[in-house]
Amino acid sequence: MNLGHAIKFCRQQKKLSIPALAARAGLSASYISLLERNERDPPLSTLQKISSALEVPLSVLVFVGTTPAELESLSPDFTEKLAAATMKLLQAVTPDEPQSSLL
Repeated sequence: MNLGHAIKFCRQQKKLSIPALAARAGLSASYISLLERNERDPPLSTLQKISSALEVPLSVLVFVGTTPAELESLSPDFTEKLAAATMKLLQAVTPDEPQSSLL
């Protein structure tokens, strides 16, 4: 699992600086930098703050941090279902659409 890569990738896709992400998440910029370099293992509560600040579902953040080796053990059927669910999560959600319909 490479959560640092996932945080950095999503932050860059959102065109946010480290200080901007830190401010949104209520964390220090130096801590975000340590996370992105995989020098700290964040607790789940911190990952939730970061995913909220990035406006990315936590499940997508974790999926982006998954390494290819971690996916190799999954069956092709499960991988296909996981890919389909991920695509739904990446689609824009309209304000009237409930989150539960994404899965």
